[in-house]
Amino acid sequence: MTFTAADARGFDERYRVIQSRDRRFDGQFVTAVRSTGIYCRPSCPARTPKEANVTFYPTSAAAHEAGYRACKRCLPEAAPGSPAWDVRGDVAARAMRLIADGVVDREGVPGLARRLGYSSRHLGRLLTAELGAGPLALARAQRAHTARALLVGTDLSVTDVAFSAGFSSVRQFTETIGEVFGMSPTVLRARRARAAGALPAGEIDLALPARGPIDTVGLFGWMRAHAIPGVEVGGDASFARVVRMPGGPAWFEVRRDADSRLRLRARLTALADLGTLISRVRRLFDLDADPLAIDEALARHPELAPAVAAVPGVRVPGAMDAAEMLLRAMIGQQISVASARTMQGRLSAELGERTDIGGTAMTLFPDPAVIAEHGFGVLRGPEARRRAIVEAARALADGTLAIGPGDDGVEQRHRLLAMRGIGPWTADYVRMRVLGDPDVLLPGDVAARAGAAALGLPSDPASFTAWSERFAPWRSYAMAHYWYAAPVTQAWRSPVASLPLPPAPVESEPAP
Repeated sequence: MTFTAADARGFDERYRVIQSRDRRFDGQFVTAVRSTGIYCRPSCPARTPKEANVTFYPTSAAAHEAGYRACKRCLPEAAPGSPAWDVRGDVAARAMRLIADGVVDREGVPGLARRLGYSSRHLGRLLTAELGAGPLALARAQRAHTARALLVGTDLSVTDVAFSAGFSSVRQFTETIGEVFGMSPTVLRARRARAAGALPAGEIDLALPARGPIDTVGLFGWMRAHAIPGVEVGGDASFARVVRMPGGPAWFEVRRDADSRLRLRARLTALADLGTLISRVRRLFDLDADPLAIDEALARHPELAPAVAAVPGVRVPGAMDAAEMLLRAMIGQQISVASARTMQGRLSAELGERTDIGGTAMTLFPDPAVIAEHGFGVLRGPEARRRAIVEAARALADGTLAIGPGDDGVEQRHRLLAMRGIGPWTADYVRMRVLGDPDVLLPGDVAARAGAAALGLPSDPASFTAWSERFAPWRSYAMAHYWYAAPVTQAWRSPVASLPLPPAPVESEPAP
């Protein structure tokens, strides 16, 4: 949907944003100026254009399709992504999550349409009407974004950048960069600021744009507390792991630099996986959230305002892999995080695939098919629980159960609840982590209710649920504050020296 001066309310709101140059709206829409043929991010420092010359587009792809090119001054492609694709659960939002994950590059538009339950033609009509561009144009914009990041942030050759970003040829890459940015790849690369020090061969180092504030203490503490031995490594200001990508194993590390910005280092088997990896890392660290809007909404309630003031910019961690997230959640039911880590580490050590792609030997979390075949004898705990985990792994492996970031939240929940051993806590926790759903409450979570009690809020399940309704549509972020306030999770926000790890949020559903 586009907004011109004729669309009074939507247009006026956005025009006030560009007049104020409010950075928090970067990535949420772009401003196209007819007199210059350029589109900008809302915070562009250039002189505010006349209202009569302005059209607002929801995506850069829509501006491309309308014949505009990106501003060389503000580089709108370098802005964080729109938080709308997590807040919204409609077809457009689900499509955008899948496009960012590289589905169009891997499976084409028919694959995207099939995942969403539409014909290719109908999906194209829906996205064009809603976002101003069809699936191919949206995927093209995603490739251009990845290419820009590689050109200004790495020493990869132009040819490697082209194929890493998902282009089918160097010619197509060069033409697209010229159309989108109004300059050649070599000129765009010349604009970069070189980082100090040389990178090891085959390693990529990129900045991860995010809206501030961002609670990196909580993010890295969460990752450290949940890190599976041998698979993941967490520190006070860094998190690294190996992960299975479409083209083979990959290693990445997210770290906080001296200026408190986040950077991504990565090594991949297939450079074509880089765009997908960046998208998944951004979802893992919830980097497209709008923290000012979330904090403002939560702090309106005096009971939670002190917690928001103490932890501004709270984030809700996502997931690198949906199947892995489900299996980890099932393993972690009714036990502490430390116990879950031990069991997940044993499972990975015995069934996972070893890789040294990161420079040291690490282990990939086991494939569902391997867990389905051998997991029962490796897992510990009640037989019914082990059987339920193995059955879920088998369903994931044979396609009986398919979950991913493009799911409809309600349908995903129904599919999970139909599985033996999966109750409301697990289904909703997976929805929170896999879909990035901002409005999930887990009334069965003992640690969250303990945190609510520590904040002076109702903590029995019924009262906790009723009281938390006032935080919609941001209940997932209220959950993060509850967790951080719980006595058993205080070490999550403490330096590594304060560990051993504490017990963690557990849910109250019956053991499978």
